[in-house]
Amino acid sequence: MTKAQVGDIVEFETPKGFAYAQFSNVHERFGELLRVLPGIYQTRREEFADLAQQNERFYVFYPLKAMIKEGLVKVVAHSDVPVQAKPFPLFKAAGWRDPQSGRVQDWWLWDGHREWRVGSLTEDLAALPIRAITGHDLLVRRIADGWHPRDVT
Repeated sequence: MTKAQVGDIVEFETPKGFAYAQFSNVHERFGELLRVLPGIYQTRREEFADLAQQNERFYVFYPLKAMIKEGLVKVVAHSDVPVQAKPFPLFKAAGWRDPQSGRVQDWWLWDGHREWRVGSLTEDLAALPIRAITGHDLLVRRIADGWHPRDVT
């Protein structure tokens, strides 16, 4: 099955167990947006309604339909996207990076339609998701490692 719908919950197998994400939105340029849900489970979950209502660990653009077709993830349930997760989230995007330190010196924010420069990030802005499409292997590694977008500075 390669047809995914907003609200679908997909399962990822990670080196540490099973993880889940919910397809929450679509952007015309970046594609499918997932809410990575909390927790890694040693056994497959059978009930997802309560999990889908929890706050996400982070958002990520991910080529969901292609990865379903490849058999790398599978749809395991469907649940309404929670009210608080329905609006398109605000993202951060790296601008100029210092060649010596490798640290980003110039950040931009993006709301799905327009972007604007903010320079440095406050603690709240540092927690925003990153505007980028993330491949399967990197996303699985990030989920297993407990990664969060605030780790990127």
